Amino acid sequence: MKQPDKPRIHHIGVQAADLDNCLRWYQDFFGAERKWELDRFSPLTLSRLPGIGRLVEIGVGDLRFHLFDRADHTGRQPDPVGVQFQHVCLQVDSPEELGAVRRRWTELHASGRYSFARPDLPTDIVVDDDGVRSLYLYDVNGLEYEFTHIPDGPR
Repeated sequence: MKQPDKPRIHHIGVQAADLDNCLRWYQDFFGAERKWELDRFSPLTLSRLPGIGRLVEIGVGDLRFHLFDRADHTGRQPDPVGVQFQHVCLQVDSPEELGAVRRRWTELHASGRYSFARPDLPTDIVVDDDGVRSLYLYDVNGLEYEFTHIPDGPR
């Protein structure tokens, strides 16, 4: 069987404890727009995600998120030392954008309009030995994102 030439991310699936809170935050933080919504699902989806009630696709540029809820969600965070996807890294075009991302997160957090699963503030912007700059932050669900600027483009 032939391997895919260049796999691409189609969307990032985000399970939310409070879908409306999550949707508002992603729209405000990323500037994302609602694309479509589902409330009826295939047997496969229902078997993989018991209790799913609603799924909303939002997007900004080529980046799409599938935000969804589950009736039986416990609200518990994953085991911090267990095996899991640790974070998703999103690349920005300039070092200044990293500062803007951090300021936007801080503004939204301070607004009091959102409920956050974790109290952690974004990290400082760090610079690696090779000039790559990174910032880490959590969304309203406690899921970690890295934002990075790579001086000479993708690696």
